[in-house]
Amino acid sequence: MRKEPLILNVDDDEGARYVKTRILQVAGFDVIEAATGGDALALAASDAPDLVLLDVKLPDINGLEVCRRIKADPSTASILVLQTSAALIHRSDKIRALDGGADNYLVAPIEAEELVANVNALLRLRRVQGELLESEERFRQMAENIEDVFWMLAPQDGRLLYVSPAFELLWGRSPDVLRDDIGSWIAFVHEQERQRVRAAFERLMETGVYDEEFRIVLPDNSVRWVRDRAFPVKNTAPGRERVARVTSDISVRKAAEKLRHDADSRKDEFLATLAHELRNPLGPIRSAVDLLRMTGSGEAQVQERARDMISRQVDHLVRLVDDLLDISRISQGKITLQPKNLELKALVSSALETAQPFITARQHQLNVLLPEQDVWVYGDAVRLAQVLGNLLHNAAKYTPKGGTITLNAAIVGEELMLTVKDTGIGITLDAIDGIFDLFAQGDVAPDQAQNGLGIGLSLVKKLVQLHNGRVYAYSAGPGTGSTFSVCLPLSHCQPAPPPEAADAGAQEAAGRQRVLVVDDNPDAVEMMQMLLEASGYETASAHDCASALERASAFRPQAVLLDIGLPGTSGYEVVRRLRAMPECARAKMIALTGYGQARDRELALEAGFDFHLVKPVSVNALIAVLEERKPAAAQAAPG
Repeated sequence: MRKEPLILNVDDDEGARYVKTRILQVAGFDVIEAATGGDALALAASDAPDLVLLDVKLPDINGLEVCRRIKADPSTASILVLQTSAALIHRSDKIRALDGGADNYLVAPIEAEELVANVNALLRLRRVQGELLESEERFRQMAENIEDVFWMLAPQDGRLLYVSPAFELLWGRSPDVLRDDIGSWIAFVHEQERQRVRAAFERLMETGVYDEEFRIVLPDNSVRWVRDRAFPVKNTAPGRERVARVTSDISVRKAAEKLRHDADSRKDEFLATLAHELRNPLGPIRSAVDLLRMTGSGEAQVQERARDMISRQVDHLVRLVDDLLDISRISQGKITLQPKNLELKALVSSALETAQPFITARQHQLNVLLPEQDVWVYGDAVRLAQVLGNLLHNAAKYTPKGGTITLNAAIVGEELMLTVKDTGIGITLDAIDGIFDLFAQGDVAPDQAQNGLGIGLSLVKKLVQLHNGRVYAYSAGPGTGSTFSVCLPLSHCQPAPPPEAADAGAQEAAGRQRVLVVDDNPDAVEMMQMLLEASGYETASAHDCASALERASAFRPQAVLLDIGLPGTSGYEVVRRLRAMPECARAKMIALTGYGQARDRELALEAGFDFHLVKPVSVNALIAVLEERKPAAAQAAPG
């Protein structure tokens, strides 16, 4: 029996197919491959994969037609299809793919996290559907045991001719109490039962059919759903009729329907919120770009404001994507902490770097109260700064402009207690118990339009638990502000002082390096070259394996920024070939990629890279690598 999900990867481009297969294998999936539509259909029928990753452009059969045939064949119709395209397509093509049965559609360039997240989301949806089907099957089997002629009576005199044993199962009382007369039974069972029986008789006389589903509350206050049907039954004696009523307990089916409805509602609400949150920063970015095109070289102040706007909005987009990926990694148990002894003041300073601009923009007063003595905790510096930054960001968002936020740290026993208190909108008693649930959100302050995705506090709780800590929320109610407290174990060991930074002369020498930038995205290459040249580096560029080798031979780079997802030949193979060239024997090989899992870094180092940077990378982290310093940001993506 297969343990891991099986993915069929269909792409006629050998390099692209290899990269997608490696991404999926690193994520824990079993992968089989096909290069043509015909092979894909044959493997779908013979190997029954859980999901087909299907490229649109194939040499024999168009990928859209392959998807249609998979979904049209009853033996393969249940296989998930994630359609992909190697280039931008018309919106109508995407609609055609989804109408043809595709379960989702992705357009290149596809980042590793995006691909894995989509595959996992589709597989989770399939598992939920399977669980619902199993629930419905269990209900059907149970209903076969419960469903019976619930009662049978003679309409002429109301005599109860038969009572099913199901009565006792559904109502919790023996059917013996029903033998006297129908009236006492109706009053005893349910206050609305009398009207229901009358309605059944009336509908039978009018249409010959009575079939209803209704909700009942039993004497023990439990809720059940019942399907109720009644119909006339001819007696063998002429002129004699009986009325039979068939009742089924459909509580399990109703619960499954509610679960499905709630899941769909939450999914739709989340997707709508995600679309809103992604569009919010894209609007100012587009306006700023248009403004830069319109302004002349003399309007330096306007250009500076536009650049600042783009930088802030890109940071916001990065934060959204990082939070989404972090939640996915933690949920799958794939996040890896890099713990060490951390000094409290440095931890708080790091958190304030990310939260302070938003707090300042909201015109809040921030008070920071820390112990005078050095305080040490043991944990992941990036993740704990993220926890504290999220709490500060949350406080600023839910506090009307001009409010007060207080960050307080205190030693309580063997723990460090970090408390973020605000004068914001507060939390209702009903909402506070679920405030750390995924996608849970409070009502945003009236002057703050962006609600966020409702994952920041959930991420805080999960990260704190990974550090063997606890997090609490308190509010006296709406309008009274909120308090969030994080408790972390103290560390009594102080680490050795950090190594001294490289001297200024070495940094200046590093600034004159020749850097070769290799990426198949022309815009990414152009922007990276401009950034490096503005920082004092000499640059050259290439867009694929062949041009990279040719350019390296002539340029003799001292450092190579190399994208892993190149067309035709992956970056892993390119770095091996560059390493074999005498012109690049001593060059620093830097992977600049969207693949950010721990295993991706291992693969990069095994292939011959010296450093592994995850897009988007800050200029400080990039220059630190070019200067041969190795800060945490230069080693691997968090998680």
